[in-house]
This record gives sequence, C-alpha cells and structure tokens, in this order.
Amino acid sequence: MIGERIIDWISSDLSLPETCVRNTVVMLSDGDTVPFISRYRKEKTGNFTELNVRDVADKLQYYVELETRKKTVFKNIEEQKKLTSELKKQIEECKEKTKLEDIYLPYKPKRQTKATIAKANGLEPLAVEIMEQKLSVKEDRTKAISKYINPEKDIDTIDKAVSGAIDIIAEQLSDNADIRGLLRNFIVSTGSIRSKVTKAAENLKTKYDMYYDYNEPLKTVPGHRLLAIRRGSKEQVLSWKIIVDDEKAIDMMLARVAKNNRSLFYPELFTAVKTAYDRHLYPSVQVEMFLSKMNEADKDAINVFATNVKNLLLAPPAGHRVIMGIDPGFRTGCKVVVVDTNGNFKEYHAIFPNEPASRLKEAEDTLVDLLEEYYVDLIAIGNGTASKETIAFVKAVLKKHNLTPMVVTVSEAGASVYSASQLASQEFPDLDVTVRGAISIARRLQDPLAELVKIDPKSIGVGQYQHDVNQIQLKKQLDDTVESAVNYVGANLNSASTELLSYISGIGRIVAKNIVQYRAKNGSFNDKKELMKVPLFREKTFTQCAGFLRIVDGINPLDNSAVHPESYHVVEKMATDLSVDVVGLIGNESLIKQIDTKKYVTQDTGLLTLNDIIQELKKPGVDPRKDFSTAQFSDDVNTLEDLKKDMILDGTVTNVTNFGAFVDIGVHQEGLVHISKLSSKFVSNPHEIVSVGETLKVKVLKVDAELKRISLEVVGV
Repeated sequence: MIGERIIDWISSDLSLPETCVRNTVVMLSDGDTVPFISRYRKEKTGNFTELNVRDVADKLQYYVELETRKKTVFKNIEEQKKLTSELKKQIEECKEKTKLEDIYLPYKPKRQTKATIAKANGLEPLAVEIMEQKLSVKEDRTKAISKYINPEKDIDTIDKAVSGAIDIIAEQLSDNADIRGLLRNFIVSTGSIRSKVTKAAENLKTKYDMYYDYNEPLKTVPGHRLLAIRRGSKEQVLSWKIIVDDEKAIDMMLARVAKNNRSLFYPELFTAVKTAYDRHLYPSVQVEMFLSKMNEADKDAINVFATNVKNLLLAPPAGHRVIMGIDPGFRTGCKVVVVDTNGNFKEYHAIFPNEPASRLKEAEDTLVDLLEEYYVDLIAIGNGTASKETIAFVKAVLKKHNLTPMVVTVSEAGASVYSASQLASQEFPDLDVTVRGAISIARRLQDPLAELVKIDPKSIGVGQYQHDVNQIQLKKQLDDTVESAVNYVGANLNSASTELLSYISGIGRIVAKNIVQYRAKNGSFNDKKELMKVPLFREKTFTQCAGFLRIVDGINPLDNSAVHPESYHVVEKMATDLSVDVVGLIGNESLIKQIDTKKYVTQDTGLLTLNDIIQELKKPGVDPRKDFSTAQFSDDVNTLEDLKKDMILDGTVTNVTNFGAFVDIGVHQEGLVHISKLSSKFVSNPHEIVSVGETLKVKVLKVDAELKRISLEVVGV
C-alpha cells in the first residue's frame, strides 16, 4: 500500500492534481501499463498524457526506493540507540536520497580513521571543548589542554592532543549534513569545470582539441560537453577538475561553526575547518558534484537518444509494397533479395557490379529479371560500404531499361547485429547472415517499426555517448520508448512478429510467443476474444492489450480499430440509435456528426473516452505515422573530395543531439548542422526543428578532410 505522503510528494513535484495522481498510482500498483492508463483510463487520470503517467511511475519508483532505504537507516541507528524523536522526524520527512545519506553519514559504521583513534585515546572531550568555544583568549591554553595529555596513549604533548581533537572535529564537520549541503550549493553556484590536455596527447590533433584548455561555469556547462570531457578522460586525452575558491569555501564553513574569533581555541577551530575541507569535503563533494552533473548529462543524452529512437521507429513506412533489398559491397559483392507485400522473403542472388570483379552485364541481367518477375515497387540499398557505387549502378540499369522503381538509401545500423542474432537464425535458418541483412534492409523500408523492434535499440545508430551513459537508465528508457512507439501504432494480430507483440501493453515475450504459436497452429484470429484460448492469456492481459491490437476483416469490424472491446457496447448503442449497424456507422462522417456524446456518459464511460471513440470511428485502423517520403542524393557527389563550399544538397537526418543534427548527404560521412545553423531564428532544442529520418536541404559550410568533419547549414528553415 502506497502511503499518502508519497502521493503528496509526487503531486507536488509534478504539479499534478492529487486525486489523479492517486488514481494513477493505484493503477500502476495493480499492474496496469503506462500506454493502457494514458489511452483508456483518461477519466481516472484527468487526461494525463503518456509522459505524465511515466513521470508519475518514475517518481513512484524513486520514493518507494527511498522509503525502503529509510527502513535500513532506522534499523541501523536504532541498534546504536541513537534514534531520537527529532532525528526520526527528520528522516521521515526527508524526500531526497542524497540528503538521507547525509543525515545517516554520522551514524554509518566507519573503518578505523584518525578521528576514531583520537576518540579511543580520550580526546573527544577536548574536541567538544574546542567546538563549544566557551573559553576566551584570556585563559591559559596550556593549562586547558594539558589535562588531556596521556602518555600511555602516546598523547604525550600538547600538539598531539590538539592534532587528535582537530581530526575528530574535521570528521564531524565532514559528516554534517548542513555543511555538506552548503558546500554543494557553493560548488554548483560558483564552481567551474576545467579540462586540460594530458602530456601524452598535447601534440596530437583530436576531436577533443576544444577541451585542451577549457573552463566553464559548472551551473551553465551543457551536458554534451561534460560527456565529451568524460570520454576524453577515459581515452587519456584529457584530465578534469572542478575549480572553486577554496578560501571563500573555508570562510563560509567557518562562519557556520565559529561563534566569534575571540575564543581560546579559534585557531584550532580554523585548522579543523580547513582540514575538513581539504582532507574530506572538497575531494568527496567535488567528485559527487561531477557525478551529479554527469548524471544530469546522462539523462539529457538518454532523452535525446530515446527521442531519436522513437522518431526512427515511427518513420513513415513504405507499406505493403514489393521491395528489393540490397546490402552493397565490393569484394564480397552485393546481396540482393526480394520481399513481398507482407515482408516474406522470396528470392536471393549475389551480384558483383563493383570493383574488383566488375561483372556488370551479369549483375544487370539479374537485377532486371528480379525487378520484372516480382513487379518490384521500391529498391532499398544499405548506406554502408559501396553504397554510392551500387546506387549509381542500379539507377543506370533502371534508366537503361526504362524501369520505374524508386531507389531509397536505408540505414544499415544494427542490420549485422540482427542478421547474426538467434532470432534471425530461427527466422531464416537456411540463409547466410549477409542475406538476412539484406532482408532486414528491405523490411526496414517496408515497416521500420516492425523490423527495428528486433534489434537492441543501442545498435540502431542514433545515439551519442550511448556506451558511456548509465546503462540501466538507458535500457529502461529505451524499453519505454519502444513500448510507447509500438502501442502508438498498434499491431496486426495476424501478422505481427513475436518481437512486436511482446511490446504491446500487458503481453510480454512469453505470451507473445504463445500467440504466434497459436496462430501458426490454428490459423488467423477472427475475433479478439479468441485470444483467451492462448496459453497463459488472462483477463487482465486482455484488458491491457486488446485496444492496441488490430484484426483486419475479422468478425467484428471494431476489432480493426483502437476502440477498446470494453466500449464496443457503446458504439453498438450509437449505431442502433442512428438505425444502422456498426459497419454502416464506421467512417460515415455525416452520421457520426449526429452523435450527442453526452447521451452515452455513464459511471464507467466519460466524455474523454467518448470523444476518443468518435475520433476513431471517423478513421478506424488508420496508421498514425506520416506518409512515406525519401531524400534523393546527388549523383555527382560521392566522397568528401567532391564537396565544395556553398553546395546545396539533399540530406537525411540520421541523428539529433543537443548541439545539432547529423545529416547523411551521401558521401559515407555524416555532416553536422550545428544548432546555430538549423534555422535563421534562435533554436533552444534541435528536436523542435528536425527529427531523425527527416529530409532536408543543406548547404556545405566547411570540410575538414583530415578529421573527416563536414559543417552544414539548413537551407530554407
């Protein structure tokens, strides 16, 4: 049971209505999925978006983990018999993991330190006396300290006694939650990140050259620069440090603990503060702040990556067309396959139109035979090695024989991962990995979503620093992203793969596999209710997934829509009231306009749901993705050497980052459109201007052949 305190915190953090948050938390706790809640429980959530629901889910997980940690903290402090009512209240009301650890720090079991040794030697009372600052400078310092001298403990001088007391105070100060918080805020607000080139790399020209002597305030440094510094450090090209004004930091801490400078032990107190800062606080808080900023940068990078993945997954599909897929190559030749309108593999041939073989006539005859035999609509050619040469050859063949299929360049990213996977070997056990890759290229054009769900999102090739960021966070967000994309589009129950079905709300991989096996044994589903016959399929599963599945030409026409089966009776009542059957109502705009949704409001069905039903009745089963389009690369520009300043070229966006967009212009090296060159207007977020898969016109600004860098500018935006 989730406590009211957590509900209050989530509501406050996200500025969302408490009742709606509570309803959402209850549904999440009951196992309802984010897509289901955001699409089919709008009355309960108050029309939360999918992002709202995911934010609630993330906050819920954070606070549940926090409460679990509190139990451990309570237990450990209670065992020490140090849990006061004030401390208990402080822990209970704490809502940040970092602050909780600060509160717990003084009670955490410690290994032997200088402070623990000093305490064992009886110097804690002296440390208390120094901190209390009750003695004035008029007192006899030697007399005040001499009572703590203990030769048996090797405390045989005043200096040793003072040194031990300072060690105790320094550790206490470094464990103080308020002081740590004060120093954190000071470092964040006034500190700067500085990077330097290492001696080993100082004479090298690298992609990190702008960071060879770099300094920027910590509070304003963009995440992508921190990620670059971290990677440069890993590659031993850069070193980094957080720079702060040490004197100001120490003075700030001293002001927090010193009552005045007239106490007898003021010099010792100053030394203790400086020791705490130098030995404990600055080293640990510096790293902590860097890791905290890196965590923020990781989140930004993961968000960018997830956005790119979603845009790629939702790229316009070519649809049910016969497609030829070509995995280009030189020495090993080009692998050519044909898939039918449903993506089924039909035929494969290897051709060798490029060097060194240059078997042009043979390759031409093979292509023409396949194109004419299968009535190919589109030709998908991978963008890897020999891509431009293969495209030029194919276009020449099409022109010579007056054939009309459009040639489209398709990203090969991850194709080799899929072709070598267990999934591909099960799907095509008798085909070579290179042939499987060509099939994947063809299917990516036909339906990017259906094909790309078979590949680990990290291998799709639209991320920056994806191997450097927090891998657990990355996996979770990418899984959420794929789930969101799949449920946004929906899936054909009678043709979707196990991989696609496994992302449908509430299904999972085991049930998805059972659905495909049931379909193979019993034939196509004619009614969604038939899903209940699938092994391990439960009522809860049906409720979660049914609205996202489609059956074309099934018994019930509503099965090919996003109307949830729990609302079919509402549509049937609407049709009856209009004296037509459901088939006569679907797509009939004039009849649909006559529906007064208020008449159908019930305790279970509100206006938000009814409005969604009306919109779905207008265009049932329509793919929500954009219409298919593609860029056409220049035939005259094939390498970096062909690029000239001020050239205007067509390109396809392959990756979007916080600092700009990478664009494929057909020269085997992507160009960068910096954020400042995306538009004539100010751009704060590149994703607001461009997205992965979009086609653009760009102008060449600069080419650095040595570092293989191309600088571009968007034209006409």
